[in-house]
Amino acid sequence: MAMDIYILRHGLAVELDDPDCRRDAERQLTGEGKRKLEHVADALQAMEISFDLILTSPYKRALQTAEIIAEAFGLKKKIQCTGCLEPGASPRELIEFINGLKSSPENLLLVGHEPDLSRLTSLLVGGDFNVAITLKKGGFVRVKCEQLEHGQCGSLEWLLTPAHMLLMA
Repeated sequence: MAMDIYILRHGLAVELDDPDCRRDAERQLTGEGKRKLEHVADALQAMEISFDLILTSPYKRALQTAEIIAEAFGLKKKIQCTGCLEPGASPRELIEFINGLKSSPENLLLVGHEPDLSRLTSLLVGGDFNVAITLKKGGFVRVKCEQLEHGQCGSLEWLLTPAHMLLMA
């Protein structure tokens, strides 16, 4: 089944030396990071994009990013956390997880971290991790897949920076 996979890197987050976080998983979005993601959400709405499901890393900054997008689209009940999007997680396990979902989404949003999201994009469009892709914080990718599998199975439709989306909002 054909699937549009949208990939969103979390927004700007506090640094690890912030007194409010003792672990990387606790790093939260900054005020600026939240504002920029609201512009991203506005741009996505202007593009008339929709999502059937939002999969996110359970790390606080990624979950907050997913929540901002879900709020804008009225999809709060469509967010699902998965360890398959934590930093360093296996792309193969993520693909198996997605393929194992009860209902296969046509428009899937993945929210996570670098360099994992760029590596996933490289794998899906190039078949390995050698395609040089840089996904900025709040950056957004669309990959069209006829059938999701580990390896080259999709085409890169576009990659947008937060600055591009600010112009579109």
